[in-house]
Amino acid sequence: MNGEKDLEILLRSMRPKLSEIQFVFCNILRDKLTTLKMEPLFVFREEEGATIIIEKRQADSESLDYEDVWSWIALTVHSSLSAIGFLAAITAKLSENRISVNVVSAYFHDHLFVPQEKARLAMQVLDDLQRRK
Repeated sequence: MNGEKDLEILLRSMRPKLSEIQFVFCNILRDKLTTLKMEPLFVFREEEGATIIIEKRQADSESLDYEDVWSWIALTVHSSLSAIGFLAAITAKLSENRISVNVVSAYFHDHLFVPQEKARLAMQVLDDLQRRK
C-alpha cells in the first residue's frame, strides 16, 4: 500500500475535505496527557511539553489554553511520505493568498490546519490548484 509520489498526480487528485469541527493547538505538560478526559486528534511530544490538536469544545471543557481556532482540511489522496514537492506546492499557493497553515503528515494522508476565518478561501485555493493540474 505505497502512497503516490508523482507530484502532478498528487495535485490533480488531492481532493481536499473540510471538517466543520473547530480545532485548537494546545501546549501541555507531558504528564497532563494521562489526565485528559478525552483523546486529542494529534499529539507530538517536545522537550518543552506536548503539543496537542484537540476539538475546541473539548479544550474548553478541560480549561486548556489556546490562541487561535483552526479548521482541518484533509487531503484525501494517499500520498507517500517520500513524495517531493507536494506540500511545498500547496503551502506556496496558500502563502500567496496570505493563509497560514500548519501541516500534519500521517501514513495515508496530509492534513492542513488553517485559520478558521480563512478556511473557505483555503478550499478555493486548493480547488483551483487541483483543477490546473
